[in-house]
Amino acid sequence: MSTGWILISKAVAGIDSFTERLGRLLSWFNLLLVGSVFTVVILRYWFNSGSIALQEAGMYFHALIFLGASSYCLKNGGHVRVDVLYNRMNAKQQALVNSLGTLLLLMPVCLFIGLMSWDYVAQSWRIQEVSQEAGGLSFVYLLKSLILFFVGTMVLQGLAELLRSVMILMGKEAVSHG
Repeated sequence: MSTGWILISKAVAGIDSFTERLGRLLSWFNLLLVGSVFTVVILRYWFNSGSIALQEAGMYFHALIFLGASSYCLKNGGHVRVDVLYNRMNAKQQALVNSLGTLLLLMPVCLFIGLMSWDYVAQSWRIQEVSQEAGGLSFVYLLKSLILFFVGTMVLQGLAELLRSVMILMGKEAVSHG
């Protein structure tokens, strides 16, 4: 394999490694999410009390898990796909479908989300947006920033998926997802 393909293979492996580590790190936030929701329920139904900050923390954990780990889902093939035809295809046909899906669907949608949310997130940072609820969390701007984090990680993993598909289509060594 030529030096160019080796570099591409290393780039794909590096992105995959980053995505894998990020996904595994974010999986631990599920415990925090469950703990915060459990505590909110116990406070409300057993002690007739509540905590807006704790409820919002649960929302933040959920957003972090969902938006942050979407690239992990893509990397590990957990995304929605119509498998009726795809599973019957050979590796090169699958690579063609994957590359077209990445170029025509994933990348344009991610770039659209990024462009449309840029001012929304920037405005939130400009005013250091806080919760509108009394006793709420003081960093809504961080929550909104997760939209751009989602875009960045999805574009990065989408690039890895595209390069992996190109390698397969060109008859080069396939790069594993693990």
